[in-house]
Amino acid sequence: MIAIVLGTRPEIIKMSPIIRECEKQDIPYYLVHTGQHYSYEMDRVFFKELELPGAHYNLDVGSGSQAEQTGKILLGVERVLEKEPTDIVLVQGDTNTVMASALAAVKLHIPVGHVEAGLRSFDRAMPEEINRIVTDHISDYLFAPTKAAREYLLDEGIPDKTIHVTGNTIVDAVFQNLEIAQRKADALSRFGLNKGSYFLVTAHRAENVDDKYRLIGIFQALLAVRKEYDLPVIFPIHPRTQKMLLSFGISPEGIQTVPPVGFFEFLQLEANARLVLTDSGGIQEETCILGVPCVTLRENTERPETLEVGSNILAGTDADCIIKAVQAMLQPHATWSNPFGDGKAGEKIIEICT
Repeated sequence: MIAIVLGTRPEIIKMSPIIRECEKQDIPYYLVHTGQHYSYEMDRVFFKELELPGAHYNLDVGSGSQAEQTGKILLGVERVLEKEPTDIVLVQGDTNTVMASALAAVKLHIPVGHVEAGLRSFDRAMPEEINRIVTDHISDYLFAPTKAAREYLLDEGIPDKTIHVTGNTIVDAVFQNLEIAQRKADALSRFGLNKGSYFLVTAHRAENVDDKYRLIGIFQALLAVRKEYDLPVIFPIHPRTQKMLLSFGISPEGIQTVPPVGFFEFLQLEANARLVLTDSGGIQEETCILGVPCVTLRENTERPETLEVGSNILAGTDADCIIKAVQAMLQPHATWSNPFGDGKAGEKIIEICT
């Protein structure tokens, strides 16, 4: 019996290939939704859109301080594991759900498999980095997406026999879910956009949007990019970012800000953009897989493979640096090879677990 624990929409997306593989092979499993970002009631539609079965357990932990949220997840997952006979617990990524669930399982002597193990930003000011490191060091199966991730794990003294380079489930998820998206959404028509003729932006990280001068730098750059290339800049704006724009008195005039879009619409916007600017880790991967240039609005990344293959560049939040990065990424480039695997990571992970 496999327990799949997830708590955020990115985790649902990246675990979707594993869930589908369990369904395909008729492997016994159950889903635990911690409700770290959204309640299960809000995510029920999301599961349905992705054509996934719903969660068997809903912890509904909600928001809170790092300690409060981690503690609630730890307690809730422990109660489920004490009730359900479980052979392995699978977690994905670097959230509080991941670390707390892994810790709950380990304390009950249940093996843990960490999907997307070995990612490192080398910035311990980020809570995600702490979560990654702790989870990797208490897991029994480390499913590294790339050889580089494997090397990071080996450098930290993790036994080689526990590490499996499987590729990243995001490759499976992007193509599986893009196929569904093509049946269910038409984002370009909705926003009046043409393929390859607009820029897509996301920004939500606290270190960017809670800092007035960093946020000003981002919007100055976006406006300059729009003027230089005479192309729309569409920005599905996170509620946190919207709140801080109002708080700082920053006008997004000239930028096409829109409310957050559904997953399928966003996937279509990504796949058809001329270039994406983002501070998201997952979007760096997705654009690389989709063959779309990316400029990352951060000083570091836990996805160095995107830099190495040339699909991505780090720009920070200084306006001049962002503009130069966009110019560099829009120069004629040779196409890059996807470094994240062949789209069979979910199948490989289930094979190793069973």
